[in-house]
Amino acid sequence: MSMIEEMMTQCIMMDKVSVPDGLGGFDFVWQDGAEFKATVIKDSSPEMLIAEKQGITETYTIVTKSNVGLQYHDVFRRLEDGQIFRITSNTVDSKAPAHSTVQIAKVTAEKWVIPS
Repeated sequence: MSMIEEMMTQCIMMDKVSVPDGLGGFDFVWQDGAEFKATVIKDSSPEMLIAEKQGITETYTIVTKSNVGLQYHDVFRRLEDGQIFRITSNTVDSKAPAHSTVQIAKVTAEKWVIPS
């Protein structure tokens, strides 16, 4: 097991599902989906700290195994603290080469609140 894999924590995808509203229409609800492991690293660069003070959303780097395949605007929850994140890039843009001994991929994400 690599150091990156040792840093991974349990996460769960949040799936947006339509359900009947009882009046002939429907509502959207968020349900737990597939579980996966990820390392969540906050961007704490000086530039990001300044941007956060100006109201920009906190950004994170998410590292997963290559086969997880996170996509733009996927939503997941970190199980240890319930924090929700929304993906702001695609796994295919930053995957380890097929011959690499450590099969990981990284994406960027932002803290997010599920709309009510």
